Parts: sequence; C-alpha cells; structure tokens
Amino acid sequence: PCKVEIIANDQGNRTTPSYVAFTDTERLIGDAAKNQVALNPNNTIFDAKRLIGRKFEDATVQADMKHWPFEVISDGGKPKIKVQYKGEDKTFFPEEVSSMVLTKMKETAEVYLGKTVQNAVITVPAYFNDSQRQATKDSGTISGLNVLRIINEPTAAAIAYGLDKKGGGERNVLIFDLGGGTFDVSILTIEDGIFEVKSTAGDTHLGGE
Repeated sequence: PCKVEIIANDQGNRTTPSYVAFTDTERLIGDAAKNQVALNPNNTIFDAKRLIGRKFEDATVQADMKHWPFEVISDGGKPKIKVQYKGEDKTFFPEEVSSMVLTKMKETAEVYLGKTVQNAVITVPAYFNDSQRQATKDSGTISGLNVLRIINEPTAAAIAYGLDKKGGGERNVLIFDLGGGTFDVSILTIEDGIFEVKSTAGDTHLGGE
C-alpha cells in the first residue's frame, strides 16, 4: 500500500530549515546555515518564501525587509538578496535561493533511496497566487527537478494522513497548521480523491520562530 515516508537529512532531522548561508570559504544549506546565523546574520538568507513571486514594491515585502538582517535590493522591480560570498558581493533571486534548498533535499532523498530523483511535487501555501506558484515551480526546475505539480500544503497534509482514503461521499475537513513562521487554517472538501480548498485564514507572521 502507498504510504508517506519522511526522509531524514544528514543531521538525522525530519525537517530541514530553509536557510542558505555564505561565508568567506563556503556555502551552507539547512541546519548548518541556521546554526551559524548569529555569527553571520547579514549573509544568512531565510524567508525566501516571503519574497518568491513578489515585486520589490509589494507592501508585504517592504514590511518584511525591516526585520531581515540581510539586504534586499530591486533588480528590474524584482527583489534580489545581496550577500558577501568569498569576499565578493553576490546577488540572488528568491527562486535561486529556494533552488539551493531544493537541491539539498533532492540530494538527501537520493542518498536515502540510492537512486536519482527526477520528479517532484512541491507544496505551497493555499493562498499563493499564480506568480508565486510559477516562481516556486521555477525553483524546482533550476534544481534539475521535473516538477509534476504544485499542490496546496493543506491538501498535502490531508493526503499524508490518508484523509482521501476514508470514503463515504463528500467530506469537509479542517486543516490546522501552526508552522515555523506562519499559522494557516484551511477548510477542504474531499470527494472521490478530489480536493478543493474552500477557504483559508490565519496569520502569516505567527509560528515557532
């Protein structure tokens, strides 16, 4: 039978923080990047998900920028993150930063499975618009992944818990997701394996962080 299995990373953790750090000598991704953030705040990127698919002038981008230790600049109206890497100034689009994390996840899966991973399904918040979804898909493509589909995070949670297998006609489910940086509540309907997000609510700045 099909089941969802979470693959641990090289630190033995079942989740990998979406952090990328640049130092005088190397690039760090995941736990290694987050662990040194206090020593290297200006060159440690996180929250790329809050930038991806948005314009630099977006009010939420401008508000979030006030809280980030790293520099965000405009490149043709798109946000880019500026860091120092090996003594030089470098800039990266959010899609590029996300692709670094996705590449790390791809490699983690390949080590565990003992074979190349080509296809992926990537999850996004239910409230992501088309631009944010496309930019997320682009991140996967940059990572060398064939992105089969972009699906909503609450839908992925429902599948992980086997809620689509319970049968019995149309069902309404509430998915409560209190995460690292966001709090999302979604109402889904499930019928014959088809998911539909009916409504979403929450707080984009409430979470474990």
